[in-house]
Amino acid sequence: MPVIRRLPENLVNRIAAGEVVERPAAALKELVENAIDAGSTNIAVRLSAGGLDLIEVTDDGCGMDPAEMELALERHATSKLPDEAIELVATLGFRGEALPSIASVARLTIESRVRGEDSGWQRVIDHGKLAEEGPAALPPGTRIRVENLFAQVPARRKFLRSARSEYAACLDVVRRLAMARPDIGFTLEHDGRRALAVQPGEALAERVARIIARELADNGVAVSVERGDMRLTGVAGLPTYNRGVADHQYLFVNGRPVKDRLLIGAVRGAYSDMLARDRHAVLALFLDLPPQDVDVNVHPAKTEVRFRDPGFVRGFIVGGLRQALDSGDRRSAQAPAASAMAQWQVEPVRPEPTLGSLFAREYSAPLSRVSDAGQAWRGYEVAVMAPPMARAEMAEEQPAEAQQFPLGVARGQVAGTYIVAEAEDGLIIVDQHAAHERLVLERLKAAGAGDKMTNAQALLIPEVVELDEPVCDRLEERAEDFARFGLTLERFGPDAMLVRSVPSVLGQGDVQALVRDIADDLAQNGDALLLGERLDLVLATMACHGSVRAGRSLSVAEMNALLREMERTPRSGQCNHGRPTWVKLALGDVEKLFGRK
Repeated sequence: MPVIRRLPENLVNRIAAGEVVERPAAALKELVENAIDAGSTNIAVRLSAGGLDLIEVTDDGCGMDPAEMELALERHATSKLPDEAIELVATLGFRGEALPSIASVARLTIESRVRGEDSGWQRVIDHGKLAEEGPAALPPGTRIRVENLFAQVPARRKFLRSARSEYAACLDVVRRLAMARPDIGFTLEHDGRRALAVQPGEALAERVARIIARELADNGVAVSVERGDMRLTGVAGLPTYNRGVADHQYLFVNGRPVKDRLLIGAVRGAYSDMLARDRHAVLALFLDLPPQDVDVNVHPAKTEVRFRDPGFVRGFIVGGLRQALDSGDRRSAQAPAASAMAQWQVEPVRPEPTLGSLFAREYSAPLSRVSDAGQAWRGYEVAVMAPPMARAEMAEEQPAEAQQFPLGVARGQVAGTYIVAEAEDGLIIVDQHAAHERLVLERLKAAGAGDKMTNAQALLIPEVVELDEPVCDRLEERAEDFARFGLTLERFGPDAMLVRSVPSVLGQGDVQALVRDIADDLAQNGDALLLGERLDLVLATMACHGSVRAGRSLSVAEMNALLREMERTPRSGQCNHGRPTWVKLALGDVEKLFGRK
């Protein structure tokens, strides 16, 4: 029978170190968090060999006296829990294991001076043993050096990555903490080269754009939403400003950087009908809520959290993000390298009898009147859905003044795909399929918000779509929801669905392909998304089937009707897959191309 024994202290510390100090970035995170909690206004970080040889963190915080320094190096000793109410903790680090754990697997030097004292104190721990201590000369604050991490634990060190990879992880840690605290200045040096330098007192949007990407300042919208005691702030990139990986999504809960699956899923849900499935949004979101509503002590590194009401939190984030994106929905993000491209900023325009007050309307919630805003376009829909027609270049179809409209006046069509319009200060190029796809989607949403069947178009002969039985089961479960948008489905035997009507905005489309694509969407994402997000995916599929295709010849009147409805419609700056629907070439840039400027 195995004998139960008490582990020696040095082995206990090494086991604890394995939980807290997985790699140099983990040790750096604990040290910088301590500096933040000490009330610092400037924090300097120095690294060598990605943190494997040296990690040094210097701050100008409150400092420690010799007695506090000695106690801080004992396990489960902390100044960050004044009582036993751990659920009300308001600091970043509070487990009390970081310093002794790091000291058990490296050479740790702590120098600290309390503000107002003439000198400081130094204490050196070499792999768990006190090496030396005595007076130290340094400004008020604390300096901690970690040298030769895991030097005496070869089994752990050999599993670390290259110095370059470890440095990248350390840089990410500092960037996240610097983003969370724009009131604190941060510098980071690696092997003598400065990699990061931000000044204290920056605005949140400025700090976020400086750290993530400077282009975010022009391609993002501010997020600021409150509901009760919960608040969501930050910067969200336009759907057209996206990345192929999700490494530019920075999420914070009560100032603490986290990588939480619920929050990541909420971000994905908010962009569900605005991004292709292999693209990811760029953003920094800061969620603040009462400490008793979130448990931050579910992971040793405190990178995961647990919410008391996860459904409410997810809904709040999705709604807040979409509300913010609505405020910049008519902007079309440009590629950073496209210096010739400009952006249409929504500005007040002179009132026109035919347009009304386009930009005074609030789009924070779906409006049933979106479909009514497109009367001019609907007048041409039958012709647009018909086979290619002759161009009607009638002078009376063209408004006389291009400056009357933010998206200008249509002047022609290129390659049967792009509408060229003349604005007051440049040229607008519109992707007709992408633009109409967004317009159709917003009309479908508006129809569903009204919960009316008036937008359904009954089929003269109901269409039978043969599918697998499980697929039919999924469609049947959602049949009532589809009916709100005009798509009426009925079960027709074990392995077929009967389609009695389709949304009127889809025109004469391929019903079979539409139902099969919707079934594929439900099969791929049905269980992972909330009901509203599933319906958004279905509506996006419907919109794609009902939009004007590339290669369709349009008359000038049809082009102008499309432009006018884009000016009225939410999120018209990007299609349902996150691509821009239009770009603008400023007149000054055109003149530069021809050497006139």
